[in-house]
Amino acid sequence: MNNPFEILNKRLANIETLLLDIKHKPIEEKKPENLTVKETAKLLKVSEQSVHNYIKRGTLSAQKVGRILLIKRTDLDNALTEVKSLKYKRA
Repeated sequence: MNNPFEILNKRLANIETLLLDIKHKPIEEKKPENLTVKETAKLLKVSEQSVHNYIKRGTLSAQKVGRILLIKRTDLDNALTEVKSLKYKRA
């Protein structure tokens, strides 16, 4: 007959290795590929009208799908540096 403590030790060792794997695994935040104007405004902490103005001026590119404007996250990331520099530019 097997020793019950031996079985428990094996199970605890498996649990310990799983917990260590979870602890050391890098957490990847899944970001949506496309953002709406509302989500973009919330992310940038500006009004929705400001996002519409950025799109109208060409600072931020957007695709219209039906009645919704979608902004690609990569385009937003690229435009962020331009938006910050435009804030201090004189017209």
